Amino acid sequence: MKLLVAGLTVWSLVHFIPSLAKPLKQKWVSQMGENGYKMAFTALMLISLALIIFGWRSSVPTTLYVLPAFTKPILMLLVLVAFILFGASHYQTRIKSFVRHPQLTGVAVWATAHLLLNGDSRSLVLFGWLGVWAILEIVFINRRDGDWVKPSPPAWAQEFKGLAISLVVFVVVVMIHPYIAGVPLH
Repeated sequence: MKLLVAGLTVWSLVHFIPSLAKPLKQKWVSQMGENGYKMAFTALMLISLALIIFGWRSSVPTTLYVLPAFTKPILMLLVLVAFILFGASHYQTRIKSFVRHPQLTGVAVWATAHLLLNGDSRSLVLFGWLGVWAILEIVFINRRDGDWVKPSPPAWAQEFKGLAISLVVFVVVVMIHPYIAGVPLH
């Protein structure tokens, strides 16, 4: 569990730099250049992901709660909504007229669904942490950026293209989930 917490700590601290520690980010950019900063950020993200994955796989879960089986299809729909929100951050969509931070909101929804689907100790740490991180990140970015300027809605063709891509990614992730997370979806 220590590796999992270490990975989540690195993930959170590095992601909070642009939203909470702008002077630190500017200092690093001035010392390393924009590309150097991006490479360091990416390297730290890869390290955090490796720690999270190894921490997840090496932790022995303890069951804390189990929801009734009839909730699983409902929660899987919530995961689908999370994928649509996450995807919406990468293309023009009407969703951005209602949700200021679709990617972070998608992470919070995804984390909530996983917390409800998996009532074990390591899930509580991983998904609880990432859900809280996403919500805090939204608050910090909103504070940093000020008023929200809502984007114009795109053409319907663009909207449906983005939605189709999100659905394909969702199906692929569902199919490879046992290999990524080591947890089958049944």
